[in-house]
Amino acid sequence: MFNEVKKSIQWGDETLTLETGKVARQADGTVIATLGETSVMANVTFAKAAKEGQDFFPLTVHYQEKYYAAGKIPGGFFKREARPSEKETLTARLIDRPMRPLFVPGFKHEVLVMCTVLSHDLVNDPDVVAMIAASAALTISGVPFMGPVGAARVGFVDGEYVLNPAVDDMNALRTKPDQRLDLVVAGTKKAVMMVESEAYELSEAEMLGAVKFGHDAMQPVIDAIISLAEDAAKEPFDFQAPDYADLYAAVKAAGETQMRAAFAIKDKQERTTAISAARDAIKAQLSEEQLADANLGSAFKKLESAILRGDIIAGGARIDGRDRATVRPIVSEVGILPRTHGSALFTRGETQGLVVTTLGTGEDEQIIDALHGNSRSNFLLHYNFPPYSVGEVGRVGSPGRREIGHGKLAWRALQAVLPAATDFPYTIRVVSEITESNGSSSMASVCGGSLSMMDAGVPLKAPVAGVAMGLILEDDGQFAVLTDILGDEDHLGDMDFKVAGTAEGITSLQMDIKVAGITPEIMEQALAQAKDGRMHILGEMNKALSAGRQEFSAHAPRIETMQIPTDKIREVIGSGGKVIREIVETSGAKVDINDDGVIKIASANGEAIQKAYDMIYSIVAEPEEGKVYKGKVVKIVDFGAFVNFFGKRDGLVHVSQIENRRLNHPSDVLKEGQEVWVKLLGFDDRGKVRLAMKMVDQATGEEVSEKADAEE
Repeated sequence: MFNEVKKSIQWGDETLTLETGKVARQADGTVIATLGETSVMANVTFAKAAKEGQDFFPLTVHYQEKYYAAGKIPGGFFKREARPSEKETLTARLIDRPMRPLFVPGFKHEVLVMCTVLSHDLVNDPDVVAMIAASAALTISGVPFMGPVGAARVGFVDGEYVLNPAVDDMNALRTKPDQRLDLVVAGTKKAVMMVESEAYELSEAEMLGAVKFGHDAMQPVIDAIISLAEDAAKEPFDFQAPDYADLYAAVKAAGETQMRAAFAIKDKQERTTAISAARDAIKAQLSEEQLADANLGSAFKKLESAILRGDIIAGGARIDGRDRATVRPIVSEVGILPRTHGSALFTRGETQGLVVTTLGTGEDEQIIDALHGNSRSNFLLHYNFPPYSVGEVGRVGSPGRREIGHGKLAWRALQAVLPAATDFPYTIRVVSEITESNGSSSMASVCGGSLSMMDAGVPLKAPVAGVAMGLILEDDGQFAVLTDILGDEDHLGDMDFKVAGTAEGITSLQMDIKVAGITPEIMEQALAQAKDGRMHILGEMNKALSAGRQEFSAHAPRIETMQIPTDKIREVIGSGGKVIREIVETSGAKVDINDDGVIKIASANGEAIQKAYDMIYSIVAEPEEGKVYKGKVVKIVDFGAFVNFFGKRDGLVHVSQIENRRLNHPSDVLKEGQEVWVKLLGFDDRGKVRLAMKMVDQATGEEVSEKADAEE
């Protein structure tokens, strides 16, 4: 009934298995990839005909984590998986990026790739497994795909690269000083296609070594996919790339001169208007048949690309007049919004980000519900890209994949320099509002985010800057690496290579390739050129602010932390939260307690913090033997008086310890409610407190013997 094909290899410390032919047989290609006990099913379907007039490649990639894969039931009211989580969205992008450039040029049939996590062993991250499964499913589906693609995750511990480190190692990256890298690399047999990473100030050589290590490590995976395809691949889909040479010649003849003049305009908006006018002029000279051709858009892009790329390869200036290595003019400003905790306006050429930092308490931490378990994050970065930033009218809705991806890239770049939570017990939220965009707004978010946090008083280990590199790679091997690319250079170029870091090293690297991969030599040059650009940008940023401010905004909360024994947590919270509610209401401060006994007390008012601190201390602290305390008489009995002297703790002053004379009854000198000074003598065999008054001056609270010694 089933025509199963299965291939297994030893990959690192685990066995990688690829299997097909048993599940989801009506899809064009289905592969279940298993690493350890993590399994992901990838299904590929594609339309056998393109939609009429289709002028782009409609590839859709979905990645979904099923909670049953880890033996969990989803939280929430409906108890089922709902909209994609941030991890699912980022992984879908991760799969899409290396696959998209490898479809045969001109293929515009709709393609759907769905990856579903079926089992998660909580050790091997499903994202790399999903990339491998998707590559294998595409390879056997018959779709015109120039793969396969392999993938690997790389760690860096004690100067050694590690293949596919465990999920826990990567999730605890910030708390493990020996683990300095989380890098995912994807590529073909000969070249790297995609890199995504967060790092802890790695050098350019260390980062390049990690990419090479990952590319070498994925080669057995690519061989396994090829072996699977030899036994299970469907017949290749009969597709002939459209020949639009005549159409391109007509477009070029009709408007190359006007289009070249448009690309010579330095201002983005004026250039965009001129390019649009050039297109209209060209269309006016074409026939109805040519205008109806679905390849007209491709012909226009080819002409624009030839103009931009040809000028750069020939050694001419770029669109805005710069050479290949120059960064656009930069203006950095901080403290521009009066009521926010920290703010910065970072402008680089025609790209601008208004970045705002807000400091919060433990209540503001984000709770993350994921397959590997629940966790909390005290650093949030949100990126917004409104239509007006590019002078357009568009729909405004919830964040899309691009906004989530760019925000996460900036988050990765900045998280490496954050202070430890024990040193800076705040929740930090950074919001980047892109107000203008002409290339690399994510790197503007990194620069603005660094400045904004320092303006808020966050003691960053070092400022962070980012720069986007581009590439023009010709068929004859000529190439040009471009620093700080414009939007058109990104759109018409072959690489988007973003590097962020401090003066000491790289904290994040993201690379996307639009051709069939790049060589290590090109990547090495791009990293070296990016370092020069990063150092220049850091110098410009330092003119505004080079370290965190010593004082917080008057509107930001102050947070004090205290550590209490875990067995005292229940006493501070009280039955049904009664005690902690009383502390909050009485002091006016926010109080947050975690399971380890760390208490965070937050308020903009220092007196409120101190009051809450004192109230908690009186509950959890233990009285010290030999110390004098001020107390209140709460009960008088024949043999002495009970005094409340330490929080809610009472002790007995025996009648013989009240005064240095014999008393008939304690009530001779004491009454309930009276304030007295007492010395803690100790505890009896049953743990009861023994107090004394007679050795303490009731007027001053000083011990009589100490007072006498001082007078002598």
